[in-house]
Amino acid sequence: MATTADFRNGLALEWNNDLFTIVEFQHVKPGKGGAFVRTKLKNIKTGRIFENTFTAGEKVTTARIERRTFQYLYKDELGYNFMDNDTFEQISLEEHMVPQADLMKEGSNVDILIHAETETPLSVEMPAYVELRVTYTEPGVKGDTATNAGKPATVETGATIKVPLFIDNDELIKVNTSTYEYDSRVKEK
Repeated sequence: MATTADFRNGLALEWNNDLFTIVEFQHVKPGKGGAFVRTKLKNIKTGRIFENTFTAGEKVTTARIERRTFQYLYKDELGYNFMDNDTFEQISLEEHMVPQADLMKEGSNVDILIHAETETPLSVEMPAYVELRVTYTEPGVKGDTATNAGKPATVETGATIKVPLFIDNDELIKVNTSTYEYDSRVKEK
């Protein structure tokens, strides 16, 4: 149990039969009436953000959320299969729990948020950037570089990314997972 005085960004709460994290909060003491805390809460399962007001000193139940590193193994009819890097246990998650799945390649590491009391997986978080090989893209047209032009490119996972005209087939590129945008070329080792 905690009170509104314990609020901080990132604190996980069990509230209204669901799990939330505090994105932003502000203690308000108006000239007339009691103090209150204005918050922005993010639903851990759906990602939806909404505002709520708590009265000052109100008790809330905190939740323990752990971030564990898992390795993506494969996809089958049950969903996406991952292996815990520490215990080597395998779990299967349904497709709706894995955003940006089309940027995951077998063997890559992801973070899975787990509710510590119930050992329930909540959501999958991709790394900020992934390195993927371009499997197909049209050749760039010479002289078409006066503007910041781009072309679609299919990467090894099947996702389509907009890349600059100078990118060719079989090049390794760095992709921003939150925006699906090309970031840079990656030098081969």
